[in-house]
Amino acid sequence: MSNAEQNTLCREVNLRKVAMIGCGFVGSASAFALMESGLFSEMVLIDADQAKAEGEALDIAHGLPFAKPMQIYAGSYDDITDAAIIIVTAGANQKPGETRLDLVRKNVGVFRSIMPEIKKRDCAGILLIVANPVDILTQVAQELTGFPENRVIGSGTVLDTARLKYLLGEHLEVDSRAVHAFIIGEHGDSEMVAWSSANVSGIPLHDFCELRGHYEHEAAMERIGEQVKNAAYEIIAKKRATYYGIAMSVKRICEAIIRDEKSILPISNRQHGLYGIDGVVLSIPAIIGKNGLEKVVPIDLSENEVQELRASAETLRGVLREAMGE
Repeated sequence: MSNAEQNTLCREVNLRKVAMIGCGFVGSASAFALMESGLFSEMVLIDADQAKAEGEALDIAHGLPFAKPMQIYAGSYDDITDAAIIIVTAGANQKPGETRLDLVRKNVGVFRSIMPEIKKRDCAGILLIVANPVDILTQVAQELTGFPENRVIGSGTVLDTARLKYLLGEHLEVDSRAVHAFIIGEHGDSEMVAWSSANVSGIPLHDFCELRGHYEHEAAMERIGEQVKNAAYEIIAKKRATYYGIAMSVKRICEAIIRDEKSILPISNRQHGLYGIDGVVLSIPAIIGKNGLEKVVPIDLSENEVQELRASAETLRGVLREAMGE
């Protein structure tokens, strides 16, 4: 994208405005997190149930005397045209025992009603997909809107990666912010840990583990990887839904965009040959700034990890083909 195109984009959107489409558990928790963040001065909530959107807007707005000034209201698709970021959390909820991929047919149907409404308003902001299965729905959103790929991204494995850092921090008794590691691939059952590139403040992970008295690397890696992969299922079994962690992830992605941070986050993005994967949306670390996705960041993977990532891509490709009736 040229500088002229970037400047035009900045002129066409209100960088202090965000739109939330979907006011369920994830949408409302994300809206609350964004209100607390102070990133925006205007937020419009949209839901198929207008009364639900109005109630959430009122509830959050009543806390504004304790936060920063902000206009929060329930609106319609006509209110999204100048939003810097349009967040889509609308979709069916994941039920106990149901995988994210089980949701695909239901939520592709939901997106077939939402995306044309966004497309016909010719929005210039960033479209952030959060609804699950997020990788597939990000690809569906790209195809249904025709927006440039850099402006249609998914929350991907940002939350999974946060879970990994948290668990590694607990395991090593170290600040999780010092842990540098990624979950990549599908946000779901075929996701994988990129162990080859994992480190703690530049120290290879295995070396740091031994520094802290841990030597059974393979067993610990398998256990922690499974804990991350099954975290959502465990939470859903206990409280029927997950929403706080993803709300913080949404806030983090919005920060990177609005502040033009050039942060590296594992968001859902379409692959074009990296690791031998093409035409599939999945999570690979990418530089995120004011124009959305700026550049995918290749990380070192072992040959086994590359094969595992390709398998994840094929899983997603097959499910998408089935969901789209191909």
